[in-house]
Amino acid sequence: MRPDINHGKQHSPSDTREPSVLALMALAWTLADDRRADRLLALTGLDADTLRAGVADPAILGAVLGFLSDHEPDLIACAESIDSSPGALIAAKEHLAA
Repeated sequence: MRPDINHGKQHSPSDTREPSVLALMALAWTLADDRRADRLLALTGLDADTLRAGVADPAILGAVLGFLSDHEPDLIACAESIDSSPGALIAAKEHLAA
């Protein structure tokens, strides 16, 4: 049997989801709360029309994940809600920004 290459660190199965899928799930989670949605728009400079039109745009999706990564409590809550990990959301943000 191979030694544990993750050094005991467990990863959620959701870590294998495509970055855009994680971002869309994070967007849905963010928009489910009016105050958080308003904060997303205010801090990212996006408006509702741009957000709607940009759901397939990696830059827009990356901005959503950037918004979450800038506020750790939301990042953690979102990750838990969508059965992911904060690290997977940050990795998805970095992938979308590349």
